[in-house]
Amino acid sequence: MADDNESKQIGSLARYSEIGFIIPAAVLLGFFLGKLLDYWLHTYWIYIAGLIFGAVVGFVEMIRMATSTLKDGK
Repeated sequence: MADDNESKQIGSLARYSEIGFIIPAAVLLGFFLGKLLDYWLHTYWIYIAGLIFGAVVGFVEMIRMATSTLKDGK
């Protein structure tokens, strides 16, 4: 019984720690892809759009993971 409870706690810890990495990873990926497009297209503003897009994607994914966690917990 204790081993089952402990494995559930470890699984929850892994899921919640993953949520903490999603937003920074999405923002950095959007930034670097935007910088790459800026380099290729000889512009200077696409990195800002990539940064904003990465932040939106990160928050959406965080919300999706949180809602799936709540559905699994019930």
